[in-house]
Amino acid sequence: MSRAKVGVLVSGRGSNLQALIDACADPAFPAEIVLVISNVPGVYALERAERAGIATRTIPHKGFASREAFDQAMDAELRQAGVEIVCLAGFMRLLSAPFTQGWAGRMINIHPALLPSFKGLHTHRRALDEGVKLHGCTVHLVTPDLDAGPILVQAAVPVLPDDTEDSLAARVLEQEHRCYPLALKLLAEGKVRVDGNRAVIDAAGEGALVNPAV
Repeated sequence: MSRAKVGVLVSGRGSNLQALIDACADPAFPAEIVLVISNVPGVYALERAERAGIATRTIPHKGFASREAFDQAMDAELRQAGVEIVCLAGFMRLLSAPFTQGWAGRMINIHPALLPSFKGLHTHRRALDEGVKLHGCTVHLVTPDLDAGPILVQAAVPVLPDDTEDSLAARVLEQEHRCYPLALKLLAEGKVRVDGNRAVIDAAGEGALVNPAV
């Protein structure tokens, strides 16, 4: 079986990277991670990749005169490694339009909220402040607009009366670790079709809603 080659962009501890590494360890999984790139030196995500025998690169963004120049350096590394799908796993940089357009339909991101609600940062705090009853996570295709691409997979968790930002984040993170490998699998198997700003999942796929364990 031919497996899609994946590059993962990281900036921190890499818990979602680990979920992808664990999924790709199954020879029957339709994708394999061939490169992990961090814009921050020494982060734990790089150690996770190295332990799994995955090639790593560190490209500090502060060494570049512009966002576009930094993105071009990443793009060159990804293409040299033969990457076919890019996963953002806690990558804390806005990407330039040329970069996102160059990987259109082949780059996904995991966001800790039920998009289109709570785009951007501090999603758990904002969910608590707004008093929503359901929160969760979303895997979506990346477009030039922040957290606005077609949605592939979502999972919801209830917001409990005694929730803190940390307790809510922990329950959402459990669902992130389920959603991201599923979304990568669907994309790698060619079961995703984009219609406008909607991602249509092939009927043979496993569905785009993960039922949370609550």
